[in-house]
Amino acid sequence: MDSFTHRIIKSFKHDGHLHRMWLENWKVPEEELLPEHKREAMIVLINNQTKIQESDGKEWTSRIPGVSFFIPGEWYNIVALLEEGGVRYYCNVASPVYQAGHVLTYIDYDLDVIRMPAGDVHIVDQEEYEQHKLLYRYPSLVETKVKAGLDSLLKRIERSDAPFHDESVRRYYQLWKDRGTEV
Repeated sequence: MDSFTHRIIKSFKHDGHLHRMWLENWKVPEEELLPEHKREAMIVLINNQTKIQESDGKEWTSRIPGVSFFIPGEWYNIVALLEEGGVRYYCNVASPVYQAGHVLTYIDYDLDVIRMPAGDVHIVDQEEYEQHKLLYRYPSLVETKVKAGLDSLLKRIERSDAPFHDESVRRYYQLWKDRGTEV
């Protein structure tokens, strides 16, 4: 039986500068992935009270357990936050994930979609996207990919497609808690 393995997540901005790093994440073993996640070759990571380092070097510790889903080729990633009131999904519109060794990287394009536990959906940080689009001079191809990523993400949420299933999120988190974090 494979164990959970350590991963670092690094998010960058379009100009290449570091945006944020999540320093302690644990990859769910392939054999434990649910069929709907295996089908899309999702990378599923768990974290709880992980150190997060901001671009200015400041560090803080997350207080809410998270299950992150990276879907190869998709222009977004999804973090399911296990809160007292239910699972809140925080979705980053971002470049497809790139994995090198134990580090996953992506470019954050500011737009975020939040699906609340009650099911309401909010698109946030649109002003930040518009500002950075000018500041970093996003090429038209990037703008097209970002818009397509946002549209695809919203459709996935509307259809309640994987990984928007609270039971699956809780299952992964419980499995990690039960099995521990052997490196």
